[in-house]
Amino acid sequence: MTPRTESAPRSASSDAPRDELLQSVVDVARAIFGAAASSVLLLDEEADELVFQAVSGEGQEFLVGRRFPAGRGIAGWVATSGEPMVVDDLTAAPSFDRSLAESTAYVPDSLMAAPLISDSRVLGVLEVLDASPQARSSVRELDLLAMFARQAAAALRVITPEPVPEPEPVAVAAPELAAGGPALVGARREDALRLLGSLEQVLRGTA
Repeated sequence: MTPRTESAPRSASSDAPRDELLQSVVDVARAIFGAAASSVLLLDEEADELVFQAVSGEGQEFLVGRRFPAGRGIAGWVATSGEPMVVDDLTAAPSFDRSLAESTAYVPDSLMAAPLISDSRVLGVLEVLDASPQARSSVRELDLLAMFARQAAAALRVITPEPVPEPEPVAVAAPELAAGGPALVGARREDALRLLGSLEQVLRGTA
């Protein structure tokens, strides 16, 4: 099944802060892990689909807006379970949906994925494809990706235009950003965007 193109977006102006944030996420993640590609897929709960919302590297010219059923592939498993996953050899992974990968015109050899979770709610999935060898099959590296995904989800939560009723919050790495309910503008919006640059320095310092 070929992923379909996303239907008409809301307004370009309302989506611009989110798109800027998510592009920063995938660009930084790709650089940190020395990967061939990185992508963020957001969960469309109403349609029960995952949507490529930002891509860096392989596929960045045409994948944004593509959709596929939320239950398919490793990204679907991560979104459903809320757990990160690393697979060093995708040819031996039963959860890897090769036909889905082929439909995106890029079939990776390895994959790392972590859920974007804010206040116990899965917002989507952060994927890193074909990371450098030292970043594969490593619990420590997967922990770094999961931490990065939590930071990205916290920033995404405060920059999303539509506030959503939330269950009881859980601890995240950036509580001062995760606490904001309604859409934020001005200085708080800039704080959310600067979060990614700060996190990159932290991860590079601990790598």
